[in-house]
Amino acid sequence: MKKIILFLIAVSLTFVASYSQNKMNKKNIEQPSADIVPKKLEQHGDVRVDNYYWMRLSDEQKNAKVPDEHTQKVLDYLNAENDYFDNKMAHTEKFREDLFEEMKSRIKEDDESVPYKDNGYFYITRYEIGGQYPIYSRKKGSLDADEEILFDVNKMAEGFDYYSLNGVNVSEDNTLVSFGIDTLSRRQYVLHFKDLKNGELYPEKIENTTGYAVWANDNKTVFYTKKDPLTLRSEKIYRHVLGTDPAEDIEIFYEADDTYSTYVFKTKSKKYIVVGSSSTLTNEYQVLPADNPYEKLRMIQSRVRGMEYSISHYGNHFYILTNKDKATNFKLMRTPVEKTALDNWVDVIPHRDDVLLEDISIFKDYLVLEERTNGLNKIRVKRWDDTVDEYLPFNEETYSVGVYSNPEFDTEIIRYGYNSFTTPASVIDYNMKDRSKEIKKEQEVLGGKFDKNNYKSERIWATAKDGKKIAISLVYRKDTKLDKNTPLLLYAYGSYGATIPDGFSSTRLSLLDRGFVYALAHIRGSQYLGRQWYEDGKLLNKMNTFTDFVDCSKYLIEKNYTSANHLYAMGGSAGGLLMGAVINMNPELFNGVVAAVPFVDVMTTMLDESIPLTTFEYDEWGNPNEKKYYDYMLSYSPYDNVEKKAYPNLLVTTGLFDSQVQYYEPAKWVAKLRAHKTDNNIMLMHTNMEAGHGGASGRFNALKERARDYVFILDLEGVEE
Repeated sequence: MKKIILFLIAVSLTFVASYSQNKMNKKNIEQPSADIVPKKLEQHGDVRVDNYYWMRLSDEQKNAKVPDEHTQKVLDYLNAENDYFDNKMAHTEKFREDLFEEMKSRIKEDDESVPYKDNGYFYITRYEIGGQYPIYSRKKGSLDADEEILFDVNKMAEGFDYYSLNGVNVSEDNTLVSFGIDTLSRRQYVLHFKDLKNGELYPEKIENTTGYAVWANDNKTVFYTKKDPLTLRSEKIYRHVLGTDPAEDIEIFYEADDTYSTYVFKTKSKKYIVVGSSSTLTNEYQVLPADNPYEKLRMIQSRVRGMEYSISHYGNHFYILTNKDKATNFKLMRTPVEKTALDNWVDVIPHRDDVLLEDISIFKDYLVLEERTNGLNKIRVKRWDDTVDEYLPFNEETYSVGVYSNPEFDTEIIRYGYNSFTTPASVIDYNMKDRSKEIKKEQEVLGGKFDKNNYKSERIWATAKDGKKIAISLVYRKDTKLDKNTPLLLYAYGSYGATIPDGFSSTRLSLLDRGFVYALAHIRGSQYLGRQWYEDGKLLNKMNTFTDFVDCSKYLIEKNYTSANHLYAMGGSAGGLLMGAVINMNPELFNGVVAAVPFVDVMTTMLDESIPLTTFEYDEWGNPNEKKYYDYMLSYSPYDNVEKKAYPNLLVTTGLFDSQVQYYEPAKWVAKLRAHKTDNNIMLMHTNMEAGHGGASGRFNALKERARDYVFILDLEGVEE
């Protein structure tokens, strides 16, 4: 017994010594210092020196089972940054785990979507307790029928660090399904086919696709999109016959212009297969009959630079949402199916200067329009015979609403989704005939602590430097005192015309319940105030996006919602570019910033046509091969404008396999900031070594990443639990 006791004491002492040494080692971890290897980059006679260009790895290098010396050096650097992050945030580890559990506890784990009916079946997406991934199922004819499992993604994802299933599409006879799988997080999906009668997979696998395939009406022919393996541009449409070798597939369309991408879909009427080509400014569509998949494509209207349009089919006409004839906010036109040249297009809903027409849905007796006026969504219901033309009523000061999944054509029911900063997401069925509505589901917020009446949302308007009014949507607890000591997180995106909705978030409650205000700045580059709002925030107007965010920040400080000591900013991807630009311009405004997968090395990326999506982006940012765009982009590119000065506390996140914003952009940016910043503020970078642009797969892993970001901000604010 004595020997055993002495042994246990020795083991304990060894453990304590080891623990103490590890703790001491953690304290001694220094921030990474990247090697400086100057590389000259010249364009238009201008020479830039990039000291960290060496961090770039090819896909082959990243995926190599045995990394070469250079690859290992880069991976070692990224891992060193991760170790430094772990070390500096070690004191928050319990808080992060508690916050994750708190967020998770609000989620109904055994949740399911509202069933929608399509072609005789009700389709359902559901989750089970503990499951990271969804289960896709259906029921024939009635919700009381037996459940048929299409996919249990939890089982399919076993053994994978990352797993994404997309593009689920069932054949017209309901016996076959196509779907795509991505296990690398590069959005290069392998296309598969499954026999729903016996559950067996077909042997053919088609690699490097978008994951989505369209069934012809013969239930054996599909059309799909292939990507360029290097740039990942969607460039070719193929026809495949089920059960045949994909090597024999027929290419029916190649998009030769590398500033465009191509895609394929079927009209809601089931009459046409549509092949589209799109750039930022221009669209083009061709069709062939879904009943005759071997017929040649027929052009609806060939591309006209700057003319955007989309098509829907109904009866003897194609209905066309377009900006034709300088319709900046878009209008609805139609043309006979057999006469689609421009001179046959006639107005159905004319252009309006104060209303952005965002989308349409066509039903047998009704046309449903999605509009935006003064920043707010509207749903307009109009009978084809003009006996009804009305807007659905919504009463909150700020909210988001949009037409939901409505695959059925002959129905009086329109399904839409509604939520706001204070109202959890609801799925609502509205009867267009008798004007009744039924709330099919409202998002449950578990835990027993959430009461929407405890929170307040409002919309205020900041004035930009050029006099434009910028909307800021806010939400906070009613018992939160608003003054210079109030912590406030300001979020924005501001690119591609994408309008971030004023929507509910159960995870955001973890900030609001700790005294934070959450604010969303509707800056130029979105379409919040119409299409012109987007036009005024891109190309040679891009600087407006950044100055708008700065002006919103100053306004919130001026109006005593917060102060620079308690103001935080967050943005991802193009919103990460925004973060990089504003901390170069006005770093003194922010105590902390979170930049997720940030597009910060604008100039080098946009000059490299081998990088995924570069050429497709010219109409958004400009083509730097033209000097006027080069000079303008260089004036705001975050990486190129880092200076020797103080910067806010900063957390930068990225994914090694990100195909949209390559990991080396944020890695180089952080290295350069470390070498230049004159402050003692914390600067951290975290690289997910298994994921890409969207972060971790699985609903709980994504929550862990959100908890990480929030704890960074909460820790700066001195909140410890």
